[in-house]
Amino acid sequence: MSWRRPLLPAALSAAVLVPLLAACSADPAPGAADKPAKAAPGFPYTVTNCGVKSTFQAPPKRVVTMNQHVTEIMIALGLEKSLVGTAYLDDAVLPAYKKAYDSVPVLAEEYPSKEALLAANPDFVYGGYSSAFDAKDGRSRDDLRKAGMSTRLNGEYCPSGKTSVDDLYQEVSEVGRTFGVPDRAEKWITEARATVAANEKRLKDLPPVPVFVYDSGDKTAFTVGGKGIGNELITRAGGRNVFSDLDKAFGDAAWEEVVARKPEVVVIYDYGSTTVEQKKKRLLDDPALKDVPAIKNRRFAVMPLSDAVLGVRVPAAVEKLAAQLHPATAR
Repeated sequence: MSWRRPLLPAALSAAVLVPLLAACSADPAPGAADKPAKAAPGFPYTVTNCGVKSTFQAPPKRVVTMNQHVTEIMIALGLEKSLVGTAYLDDAVLPAYKKAYDSVPVLAEEYPSKEALLAANPDFVYGGYSSAFDAKDGRSRDDLRKAGMSTRLNGEYCPSGKTSVDDLYQEVSEVGRTFGVPDRAEKWITEARATVAANEKRLKDLPPVPVFVYDSGDKTAFTVGGKGIGNELITRAGGRNVFSDLDKAFGDAAWEEVVARKPEVVVIYDYGSTTVEQKKKRLLDDPALKDVPAIKNRRFAVMPLSDAVLGVRVPAAVEKLAAQLHPATAR
């Protein structure tokens, strides 16, 4: 993509890496000093994230974020000066965050190698999807712990139940506490709650619109299931996800099922090299879909992928989607 900045030079070999800084005592690697560091004001702070328990004596100082939505959480909390690297954008960064984002080195267009990650010398790695901590690439949370790094995985990908806006508030709160800025986190949460409540008030008593999310796919439809924040977004925007019974955040659905469930609106996720218009054309040109109400009536809504994951865009995204599902409620 033309707006991306040049990548850093090739990763240094492990033999010449500067020793990793330690800003926390999160399950220290074997051989770490037994004597705990003096705690900073407001610390120690202990948090369990996706089954991994970490205790911080001070805020992490050298952070790498992998995946756009967690990078934007850090920037929203004014923590860009803690970032020594970032990776993997889905689409354009919000204009309000662009200056801060541009100050952070890009380690890779997608996920960095373990060597490139180590070369950035982080003490904390924050991943947005479980793929950020892929064991086969040497980036499992346990691998990184052994290398002296603490980690956090965005809560949408913890092995738990459905994801809600309450999980977003928890995500922001825990990140704020980890980095010693709980007041900033609480201010953001208060404003987010107000945005969500105002939208709920506008939609009160309106019947939900049956919605099918088209992310991608040809032989099958890759769509939003009932587990992720995408399902919650649809519900709070006055819709009903026709694949809410799919027991995961994202999954494949047969086209015959799309036809049978009669969605009235197709929400297209906008990202990557396939444009929204190309996705619309694929759906409109498929004769098997011609009697689907959304296709027959050409009712499409569009969301950037980064709006539809567990990040700081969610409250505004609910409002934007609601305006497309229920145009009469748009402000």
